[in-house]
Amino acid sequence: MKHYPPLLPRERKPSPPRIPLFYAVPGRTRADGWTPRRQALFIGHLAETRSVTEAARRVSMARETVYRLRGRAGAESFNAAWDAALGIAPAQGDGERSQVGVTPSRKVTNSELMWRVETGLWQVRMHRGRFAGVWRRADNASLFQLLARLDRARLTGERTRREREAA
Repeated sequence: MKHYPPLLPRERKPSPPRIPLFYAVPGRTRADGWTPRRQALFIGHLAETRSVTEAARRVSMARETVYRLRGRAGAESFNAAWDAALGIAPAQGDGERSQVGVTPSRKVTNSELMWRVETGLWQVRMHRGRFAGVWRRADNASLFQLLARLDRARLTGERTRREREAA
């Protein structure tokens, strides 16, 4: 009778980082600049290489411009995706973040809502630890929020016009 040694549990490879959906950083859209698609590609390459310099090189941009992009206004969602790509845990107090990495209670201007509707949400897909691609998803929540604001403004405008006509 043969005796076999007990099977040892197999070591698991660390799972690839889960990158949340994110909004592209608003700014001037130039063909040679940080377009929303280029931002998403950068996050994907960053998750694969774990190197800001290498990821920036793969999207044909300079490392310095990436850090400038990270410091712009409206870059909270992009920064959350960046941190997730590097495996950095969110800071304390960020436990109530929404799916896209933006604090839900933050006020948003109409122009920023319009940017979100135009560019949508970006999703980075990883397959077995390698960057597989990016997908753009329509941001219906921002669209409905913008439509509700426009509808309220129209109703308020009609009310004030009726009051002026009655006086």
